[in-house]
Amino acid sequence: MPIQAARSALLLIDFQGKLKPAIDSAEATLREAQRLAAVAQLIGVPTLVTEQTPDRLGPTVPELAAYAARPLLKSTFDACAGSDLDQALGDASQAVVAGWEAHICVLQTALGLLAGGRRVYVVADAVSSRNPANKTAALARLAAAGAVVVTPEMVIFEWLADAKHPQFRDVLKLVK
Repeated sequence: MPIQAARSALLLIDFQGKLKPAIDSAEATLREAQRLAAVAQLIGVPTLVTEQTPDRLGPTVPELAAYAARPLLKSTFDACAGSDLDQALGDASQAVVAGWEAHICVLQTALGLLAGGRRVYVVADAVSSRNPANKTAALARLAAAGAVVVTPEMVIFEWLADAKHPQFRDVLKLVK
């Protein structure tokens, strides 16, 4: 099933300042998450961010904080269990997921979203962990559980669906 902008929300999980120095390829994953958030904003896809114990891990990095109205605060690893994520997602039946600590909070939240009946698309280039092997294992487990592993451009061009989309040229600038 294609990713549809009207049925989607972008979920940015735990892109927090104190995690950043420990995350493998942090800058690259952050860049892809920022690109997705910018496109989502241009075409009207809601963006949500979560923060894991922000008193210890700090707030969402500034590059992403402006894309969401307020962070969803949590202490549980599964944001579905520890925040008002389900309510914040509203009618979005498709969740496009990016985040740090792919094998912990990204994994558990995506599994929670799947259990709640949502279609989950995990953006491989916009997730990471401290150890690359943990990311690899998380993506494999998520795919086996029913999540679809995608790239940023897959998401972006499926959201657009047509080169005649009114925002196509603006989005293209972000892709190139």
